[in-house]
Amino acid sequence: QVQLVESGGGLVQAGGSLRLSCAVSSPTSSMDYVYWYRQPPAKGRELVAEIRRSDGHKYHADSVQGRFTISEDIAKNLVYLQMDNLKPEDTAAYYCSANGGGTVYWGQGTQVTVSS
Repeated sequence: QVQLVESGGGLVQAGGSLRLSCAVSSPTSSMDYVYWYRQPPAKGRELVAEIRRSDGHKYHADSVQGRFTISEDIAKNLVYLQMDNLKPEDTAAYYCSANGGGTVYWGQGTQVTVSS
């Protein structure tokens, strides 16, 4: 069973930055995709960013393009989400996820709150 543990969330003022980390219990190189999702209060979960491991292609949602950056440290089995110029609408629970051989794994999430 692959386990993912997120960290780095917190309270920040608008315009500030946070870096989320996700520790993966299995080598990220064995995963097909790694993702960051978020779920704002009273809303559904949405994809924020992903890395397609076959070629390293990265995707960022339009709402975060230019402000958020997904990256990974393969040697340490860590996935990051650098979040800059945060806005109140970025307030959400952020989840790390990985897809390996068609099985999707989820972390428990970390809360990010952006005050105006």
